[in-house]
Amino acid sequence: MANHSKSPSQQMDFEKKQNKEEMKQQVISFIMMILFTFVAFGMVLLEVNSYFLIPTLLLLAVVQVLFQLYYFMHMKNKGHDMVAVMMYGGIGVATLTIITFTTIIWW
Repeated sequence: MANHSKSPSQQMDFEKKQNKEEMKQQVISFIMMILFTFVAFGMVLLEVNSYFLIPTLLLLAVVQVLFQLYYFMHMKNKGHDMVAVMMYGGIGVATLTIITFTTIIWW
């Protein structure tokens, strides 16, 4: 429920504060994604053992996708519930499909 007793200037100040906080979160997540990318490239350049490298690269990739969805695609905002359910459902089906075909091929 909205608070209608706020004056327009108070409402504008509140919105500015919210926008500033959101921009701060986006910049931090962007910096973290760049850092993850440098870590991934560094591990490949240093020729880290593939038994450690591949799972680590996959983990970094998943974290970056989650950052993209959560912060840059605004999935954390209200009104995106059904879109989020559909996307996460699709990711779940894709994951199960990959696991199924991998199991069929390697078994």
